[in-house]
Amino acid sequence: MTELSGSDILIVLAGSFLAGAVNTLAGNGSIITLSILTDTLGIPANLANATNRVGIFFQSAASAGGFTRHKSYQLSKSLPILWVTVAGALAGVLTAIWISAEMFQSVFRYLMLFMLLVILVHPERWIREGEKRNIPVYLRIPVFFILGFYGGFIQMGMGIFFLVVLVLFSGYSLMEANVVKTWVILLYTLVVLLMFAMNQMVDWTAGGLMAVGQMAGGYLTARFAPSIPRINTYAYYLLVCIVILSVCFQFKIIRL
Repeated sequence: MTELSGSDILIVLAGSFLAGAVNTLAGNGSIITLSILTDTLGIPANLANATNRVGIFFQSAASAGGFTRHKSYQLSKSLPILWVTVAGALAGVLTAIWISAEMFQSVFRYLMLFMLLVILVHPERWIREGEKRNIPVYLRIPVFFILGFYGGFIQMGMGIFFLVVLVLFSGYSLMEANVVKTWVILLYTLVVLLMFAMNQMVDWTAGGLMAVGQMAGGYLTARFAPSIPRINTYAYYLLVCIVILSVCFQFKIIRL
């Protein structure tokens, strides 16, 4: 287990609180937590990938509680998406246990560049409250399975990819998509975390501290965000900012 100094604890709590809020409204808060785990605490990348799931699980639980209390979306409409994604995540974590996540780092940075282009083209698609446009079943199952696989394998950026599919190809509003995303990530992260823990890949000291910060950030954001006027617009701009920062981190333009 990692020994933490007073300054380490403050950095972890502040960074994880921000990550919890970012994950709830947009996604890719893991760019913050993974950077802290690897660059600040010196945890190896594969163990950081596993440890990061502790905070994600508890933050997702807190966010789900906040959304449920607000009754902002009926989750039963999206149950097929949940189960297909969870199945994919199980396959992804089994792969992550044997293969280092580092080998996918170069692929991830170009995926983030692609995502930035996608969300900047016709931004009104993200903000409007449009009609539901369901993608065909023969595409829906493999798409959400692949998303789950990616989430189980590395997680970082999963929230953004999931929002792209739900908003642009399934007709959800950005706020509705965030509710579904939160519940999906909660369910599959439970499975993923158990698998990593069974293989002794989790640093519970660092992960537990991050869980505290992420739960607070996630719950407060989920509790109050749906009642804010024009929340889809604000969430969209936050999403753009996070992806730009992610690209900068991935290409070493800036460092935490």
